[in-house]
Parts: sequence; C-alpha cells; structure tokens
Amino acid sequence: MLDPFHFVISDVPKFIKDTHVVRRSGGRKDRLALRAAPPTTNPCPPGQVGGFYKPLNTTELKAIYNMALKLLCDLGIGETPQRLIDLFIKAGATAKDDRVYFPKGLVEEAIDKAAKTFPLHGRDPNRTIEVGGDRVHFGTGGAAVQTLDLNTHDYRPSTLQDLYDFTRLQDQLDNVSWFTRCCVATDMETTLDLDVNTVFALLKGTTKPVATSFTVAESIQPIIDMLDMIEGGTGSFSKRPYIKAHVSPLISPMRFGEDAVDVVFECMKHNIPISNITAAQSGATAPATLAGFLAQSLAETLAALLMVHVIKPSYPMVFSNWPLVIDLRTGAFAGGGGECAVMNAASAQLSNWLGLPSGVASSMTDAKAIDAQYGAEKALTSLAAGLAGGNLIYESSGMTASLLGASFEAFLLDNDMHSAIYRTLRGIEVNDETLSFEAIEDAVLGEGHFLGSADTLAAMERDYYYPEFADRDPPITWRENGRPDAWERAREEAKRVLVEYHPEYLTTDIERKVRDNFNILL
Repeated sequence: MLDPFHFVISDVPKFIKDTHVVRRSGGRKDRLALRAAPPTTNPCPPGQVGGFYKPLNTTELKAIYNMALKLLCDLGIGETPQRLIDLFIKAGATAKDDRVYFPKGLVEEAIDKAAKTFPLHGRDPNRTIEVGGDRVHFGTGGAAVQTLDLNTHDYRPSTLQDLYDFTRLQDQLDNVSWFTRCCVATDMETTLDLDVNTVFALLKGTTKPVATSFTVAESIQPIIDMLDMIEGGTGSFSKRPYIKAHVSPLISPMRFGEDAVDVVFECMKHNIPISNITAAQSGATAPATLAGFLAQSLAETLAALLMVHVIKPSYPMVFSNWPLVIDLRTGAFAGGGGECAVMNAASAQLSNWLGLPSGVASSMTDAKAIDAQYGAEKALTSLAAGLAGGNLIYESSGMTASLLGASFEAFLLDNDMHSAIYRTLRGIEVNDETLSFEAIEDAVLGEGHFLGSADTLAAMERDYYYPEFADRDPPITWRENGRPDAWERAREEAKRVLVEYHPEYLTTDIERKVRDNFNILL
C-alpha cells in the first residue's frame, strides 16, 4: 500500500526546487535576503477582526456587570480627591467623607457618552490606527527596569540608550501598531529628566503612535512645551496629539490615587488621549475567584471612566482593564498562565460588550530566557486576547521575566508571533475562487499535483505567512548551519538592525533647538 506521506525530493518539479520550498540553496546571506523580501500581499496585516473567543456567556456578562454596579453603588470608591468629589456630586453621585457612591444611572450615562472609537495618531499620519470597534492591534507596554543584554545574555538595569534602541528596533516591525516605552531609564537622576528624556527617545526613534507614563503632573507642561517646539508653535501638538498617556488612577481595592488623578486632569487639559489602567492582582488586591476579580476590576475601570466623564464627556479613553495573577503559593506575579489568559480575554469581552474601546495585557511571560516556556506562555496569552477581540493588546511585544525585563530578541520573535495570530483571526475566505474547482480539475486530469499551478502561486502570497525566525529547514541543514535556535537567529538580526538603522525623524535644527532648551541626556 502506498504511504500517503511518502514524498521524496525527486518527485518535486523543478519550479518548487528553484523556489526553495523543499530545501534552500545558496549561502546564509542569500537566505536572509530571501526571508527579508516583503511579499507582494501581506496575508495577515494588523487590525484583523476579533471576538470569536467568548469565555463568558450573556448571563455571566450581565452578572459580572451587575455586581460591578453594586460595588460602585454600595461600596463606592475611597480616597477621592476633593476636586473630583465636587464634580461627581454635581453629576449625581453622593459622597461621605472621601468615599463617593455612584448610582446606576450615572454609570450608564458615562458608558453611553464614552468615546467608542477614536484615532491613535502617529507622528506620521500613515501610521495612525483607529481604536475601538472589532479590530485587534498588538503593541507594547510595561515598565521593565532590566534589559536582557544582547552580548552577555544576562539582565542588567535598563538605560535611556536601551529605550532608544528598543524604539528604533521596533520602528521596523509592522505588527507593533504603537509603541509604549517598554523600559524605564534607570540612569536618569530626576523625575523631570526621566519623563522628558523618555518622550524625546520615543520621538527620535519612531513616527508610530507612542505612549508613555508621566511620573507626576508637573512633568507634563515642560513636555508639551518641547512637543510644541518640535511641531512648530504653541498649541501645535494638542491639535493632533500622537502621544497617549498610561495612567493608573485607581488603586485596588476600590480607591483613587491622587497623584495619578492629577496626571489625568493635566493630560486632558492638553488633549492627550488616556489609557486608564486598572491592574489588580488576584488573591492580593482583588478576589482570588475569577468572577469576583472581574467584577471588582470592572467596577474600578468604570470608576476611571466616570472620572473622565465628569471632567469632559466623550474624551478619548482606552478602557484598560488588565487582570493580573499572582502565584498564590509564593505571592510572585505570574503573567504567563492560563488564568491570566482567560481573565484578560474575559476582560476584552466585557469591554466590547459594553461598546468601550478595550485594552488588555498579554505576552507577560514569566520566562527569563528565550526558551520553550517563553514561547508557550506568550502564544497562549496573546492568542486568547486576540481571539477575544482586545482592541489594544498591551505588553505583547518584547517583555520577559514577569514584566521585569525587556528583550531585543523578543521584539523580533514576537513580531512573527503576531503575524501568526493575525493570520488565525483572518480565518478562511470561502468563495468560488478559493474553492478551487479548476485547480482540482487540472491536477486530477493532468499533472497529479498542485505544485507550481497558478492557483498555488496566487494562494502562496495571499493566504500563507512565512515567519522570519522559525526554522523550517530539514534537520541535516540545521546541523550543517551550526544548530542555531530562535534566540540566536533573532539576536543576530537585532544586532544588525541596531548597527545599521538610525532613523532621522527629528531634523538637525529641531534637535539642536530641543537640546538647547531641555536637559536631553541621550
């Protein structure tokens, strides 16, 4: 009996051999050039439609939402700054001391009037993306204090140079839709130096939409002055803001953080879009039960929306409800497990059910090395978030070591992973052309195979993604090439990019002017 899997190289037409499908020929340089050549058609671009994975049914969604309403109404939010109390009471809330209680009608009014979609501008308009709806975009986040060194392969404190290098590396990665500073420049001596130099490094290294965190509200005006200087005059930046602020105005469980609230007020004064992030931890600052966690976390993120609503209704805010998990045996943060995957997927589902632009977290692997644990945890959490329809999926590029570390190699490998997930979300197009009757007819009545047919050539670019760093060579070729692993291949490419790629997004005159007026340390 003929083995259906018995297929030898001699059976393959010359066309397929010449296109390297069976076995690549030529040197490594030629193969790298072949891999780097972009396809005519991108089979899996960012912005694919999500929402297929629904960990909660409608009854469960309503139960969690109703519990969140009960928490806001009966328990309220504590440690509320006085200027927020005044605005909340004016809008219909009640207060006792520093605790504010929200009626159901006010919560639903805030949801109804919230911005449902809005642009996340790139400094280059061609890189602008739309937030909300059913589209999925992977990006970055995090505040890693350590960088996985390309040369020593060990972790060390992150620096401003690292941040700039991460920024220009990801600038060439199509699947990173926006760039949030992924690491903290620990070599900055003052808060103002940290905040100003972080924004400068972002603008020098990319024209994508970017995001940062402002340590204190007092940093924002100097940064706005710098941005206006870059854009050509007072008020120029606020007309088309291309920086988003990451703020955590709620401290779990159920209280405001005054410093972060001050940052929100100042950001809104300058028209800076906001991701109001809640990041409770299971069994520590939120219930260990997943449903109870989701109810509290939803209530806290709704409180952030209520704050924005009473300051300025319909202001662009990403509803960033990030459930985080700890290992209850040790208390250590655990970002790579199935619990984290399902809760962030459920969070995206809840936000989308309410019609709010959703932000969730994924790819928060606990692995320190670029190894099997790294790949499994990143793929699991990212795919769940994408399938659930998270509009902005944070932390999904470059992060390692339970968000304590960032890796250059990880950015490149994660970019490949995002393509695979976008391809999964894209699904299968079924129509007369793709059902391929003529191609089947030609193969059955003719050559007996589909290799080299017009139908195959068309599908090759339209329907298939070819990863840059996955090794698809046969074992003998892998051995001849020195048995490289994905970490090694990505490291080689990251080093090449950092040597060769130096974007000039700030003109010499503008950069000189900025350096003359601000303490730029890059």
